[in-house]
Amino acid sequence: MSTGTHEHGADERNANVLVYVNGALRPRAEAMVSVFDSGFLMGDGVWEGLRLYNGSVPFLDDHLDRLVQGAKALDLEIGMDRVALTKAIYETTRANEMGSGVHIRLMVTRGLKSTPFQGTSVNVGGATVVIAAEWKEPAPEVYERGLRLFTVHVRRGRPDVQDPGWNSHSKLNCVTASIQAQKAGADEGLMLDPQGFVATCNSTHFFVIRKGELWTSTGKYCLHGVTRGKVLELAREAGIVSRTHDFSLTQVYDADEAFCTGTYSGIIPVREVDGRAIGSGALPGPVTQQIQALYREAITRECGAV
Repeated sequence: MSTGTHEHGADERNANVLVYVNGALRPRAEAMVSVFDSGFLMGDGVWEGLRLYNGSVPFLDDHLDRLVQGAKALDLEIGMDRVALTKAIYETTRANEMGSGVHIRLMVTRGLKSTPFQGTSVNVGGATVVIAAEWKEPAPEVYERGLRLFTVHVRRGRPDVQDPGWNSHSKLNCVTASIQAQKAGADEGLMLDPQGFVATCNSTHFFVIRKGELWTSTGKYCLHGVTRGKVLELAREAGIVSRTHDFSLTQVYDADEAFCTGTYSGIIPVREVDGRAIGSGALPGPVTQQIQALYREAITRECGAV
């Protein structure tokens, strides 16, 4: 079982799920790609994490926007338009008789290579498209317990090195951040930008509440988070003052509340950063609780009550 933001229980149904691989639905044990695939060899690809509620994926257009933008930046031809991708996602969930409590990973790589080499000149054929859907729900206790974060030494990079806005298969900076956080006994790694300001976490986005205001990073050094963007939109509509700007760890340590956001887990309170308790310790805090409710309402508007 994973811990922290992806903590969940085992579900025996996942042993027999059907996985979409290049247009075919295959049993999990037979769902494979070649060792010469660009994703395996080079981490060359883009992906999206999605949730399913009442048979619908909320904010799907936003996710596909991000997928297409990343593929365009990488000069990766998906070979399927948005309509075809949407159809494939729902074909996969319907084949598995899935309704709610489902997490989906949509993955696109540059496809097969004739030989191991990073240059795209040796790619043969089209993209590899995989859709893996599982019954997977966040553990309820994580919302009550809250997250412990640890500030890692691994920084978010500049866009001239590798654009941090890409949701690419190349995630080694986030993997090493996650390892360091786990070694420190934390749930997630808090990552700084090249100037030392707070950027994001290794798999989620980070927010603080100070004197009733909602703060998050500028977004220059983090993934274009769908849930992050939705939280900012909902908070502003509700009249909560929301700021995207540079702030330091000092301003995190004495924040009144903090939380992380992500497609899988939604909004999870943070109880501790680098051994410092955040706020009064009561979880979730009042503003976090309000935003959780607004987010649940947004899901309901998209997919119906769950």
